[in-house]
Amino acid sequence: MNAETAYLFRHAMLREAAYGLQLPSDRAKLHELAFNLIEAAFGGRAPEPPPLDAVNPPRYEWCPTDVVASELSDHARQALTGRTGSVPADRFSVTPVLHLLYVRRAAEYAEKQFQVTEAISKWRELSDLLQGAARAEALRKAGALCFNTGRPKAAEELFDEALMLARQAGHRRIESTVLTNLAIVYSETGRREHAEQTGMLALEGARESANRHGEGIIIRNLSELHRQTGRAETGEKLIHEALAIHREIGSEREEGPNLSAIGIIHQEARRLAQAEQYFEQALAVTRRTGDRRFEGIVLGNLAVVCRQSGQMDKAEELYRQAMAIHREVGNRRSEGVSRGNLATLYAVSGRHDLAEQTFLQALAIHREVGNRRFEAVHLLALALLQLEESRHAEARETWQQGAAILQALGDKTLLQSQVTQMREWCAKAGVPPLE
Repeated sequence: MNAETAYLFRHAMLREAAYGLQLPSDRAKLHELAFNLIEAAFGGRAPEPPPLDAVNPPRYEWCPTDVVASELSDHARQALTGRTGSVPADRFSVTPVLHLLYVRRAAEYAEKQFQVTEAISKWRELSDLLQGAARAEALRKAGALCFNTGRPKAAEELFDEALMLARQAGHRRIESTVLTNLAIVYSETGRREHAEQTGMLALEGARESANRHGEGIIIRNLSELHRQTGRAETGEKLIHEALAIHREIGSEREEGPNLSAIGIIHQEARRLAQAEQYFEQALAVTRRTGDRRFEGIVLGNLAVVCRQSGQMDKAEELYRQAMAIHREVGNRRSEGVSRGNLATLYAVSGRHDLAEQTFLQALAIHREVGNRRFEAVHLLALALLQLEESRHAEARETWQQGAAILQALGDKTLLQSQVTQMREWCAKAGVPPLE
């Protein structure tokens, strides 16, 4: 241990020892002093945000104090914890209301900065300070972040609790939003029938509560479920309905996901020029609205089309851009998707060793985050690579693993297209079909 490290270690120990020697009431006063000094240094009291259970709340307003909201919330909590009952409450400048204010602002700010762990922690802390529908919404927000970062089980537990609270409070709008989130979890974890039933309940709630924005999102999600279960025509009709709703109410941020979903329909139908056009439109919208997370997703979708149309260098660069954004925003699930799709590009361009290594990395992420659909997709792609290298027994085993997952998910359209491709490859290799 060098001298500087030893000093820092001892300094930290001395600081903790000195802090521990203070009486709880004295520590509370120090935290209160720190709170007031920090708040003043960063521009003064933050405005009260709209309630979490508000219907059609105004736009959230950011302020300079938000960068230290987490510190302020911690000082407020510790100032409140260390007080003694002998001192009148009106003698203190830090109140429970201020603690609540800065926990909320800390959660919002951390989420905006993609500090996911901090954001989840603060939303959970906030939920402990709230009741009813507001508490349900705080838990829902924590659950959404868990799901977006590849923790579907934790997300589902939070959504279940939020759903119970929203129903107890009779808040139909929040109940519908939680059901929307739950339907996505069910879909991504292979419970497609349950997902569709839950989505229909969510749609009913959105319409009852006049939530047109939510209605459009739910219809988009139902469109994807229809597409993945072999009902492409209905799925295409639904996604255009969702796009029309969001354009009608001026929700530009939702246009990007809608346009991208239409692009996927064209891409799966091999209408690659139309697909590329829709993905380019979606990319422009996401950049205009500052939706960094979805920008990464669209870049990955566009890369798939570029690879399929022979634009290999452009596709590889787009995959790298997408993965950089996924890592930036903590989107582990989409990172796995882009990594596996990049492996497919390596395989097509003859870089087999690199392709297999990248497939294995992608599969590890899919299993970590519970992304069963893309685990299947990339198992099937890996099987074709093994087939090309005459590793027939391995290819058969890998293929059957992937096909079994798609059968369990009920993704008939994708499975059929993969079976057709596999049989073509087997015919060229002069071996029986892998199924």
